[in-house]
Amino acid sequence: MFIKNTWYVVCALTELDALGNKPLGRTICNEKMVFFKGPDGQLAAVEDFCPHRGAPLSLGKVCEGKLVCGYHGLEMGCNGQTVHMPGQRVRGFPAIKSYAVLQRYGFVWVWPGDQAQADAAKMPMFEFFDNPAWAYGGGLYHVQADYRLMVDNLMDLTHETYVHATSIGQPEIDETPSTTTVEGDQVILQRHMAGIKAPPFWQMAMSANGLDPQATVDRWQICRFTPPSHIMIDVGVALAGKGGFDAAPEHKAYSVVVDFITPETETSHWYHWGMARQFKPEDAALTDKIRQGQGGIFNEDMEMLQLQQKNISAWPERKLLMLNIDAGGVQSRRIIDRLLAQEQPTEITA
Repeated sequence: MFIKNTWYVVCALTELDALGNKPLGRTICNEKMVFFKGPDGQLAAVEDFCPHRGAPLSLGKVCEGKLVCGYHGLEMGCNGQTVHMPGQRVRGFPAIKSYAVLQRYGFVWVWPGDQAQADAAKMPMFEFFDNPAWAYGGGLYHVQADYRLMVDNLMDLTHETYVHATSIGQPEIDETPSTTTVEGDQVILQRHMAGIKAPPFWQMAMSANGLDPQATVDRWQICRFTPPSHIMIDVGVALAGKGGFDAAPEHKAYSVVVDFITPETETSHWYHWGMARQFKPEDAALTDKIRQGQGGIFNEDMEMLQLQQKNISAWPERKLLMLNIDAGGVQSRRIIDRLLAQEQPTEITA
């Protein structure tokens, strides 16, 4: 069901730091994990299961870099090995599973699969994090829906006309065909709209960048899926006739919608969303305004996906129909299925 030999976002580093001496429990790819900081502040992740009596270690605390079970005080090291328990001999306990984990771009990332295959070089690269030329703001939603439904949603933006009619939706999205291409493990869906009026969200962005919000614009949406479930979407508007996506910065409002989708179970996922922008990166108030607006937009998506999942779960035998607008999601799922198949052990026949 899930690609496991890969990197997923667990949480924002600030979320873990805010817990103080409490660990963070999170289910990822159907595996219950607990995250904490070890003796030198290094990140660690182990099964959320105390080997003594099965209590969730996430209910305990972190003391001097060791994870202390909240039931009987058993102390766990970063490698999943029991190191101490008051009045007991426990060093002979078998180790519980530990996970490869690291910090990058302000997030905690985990490799749920074979730790021996974990490779930091396989982390995705993004130019807009830790870059003073860009501003970033985002958040987290816990969505009660199959993570692939979110992939479908983000790789087909025609729904914006209906779900987001008061913010980023407009009829021209329906009226303008998109193109879908596959480059290796990446799916790219593009839609370019010429000579239109900007919808409310982009009128606000134009004003923030010193552009006339009522001016005619060229608008673009370029969705890029990469496994296991990351989607970056180049979005923006430029004054009509100035080159669209390739327009000079003073003629456009341009951002990248950041979507890190982490499976929890077959019918739930963690959705880390955000927007990175190149205009007015120093304006913290604008960053917060965009974050709040984007959060409202994604909340509309979450409501739709959760109700969609309820219908699908109620009628599992019903086959969903496909249209040409679904090409981005279909191609993304094909890549997911191919990588899933590659992770399955090969059967040995006599």
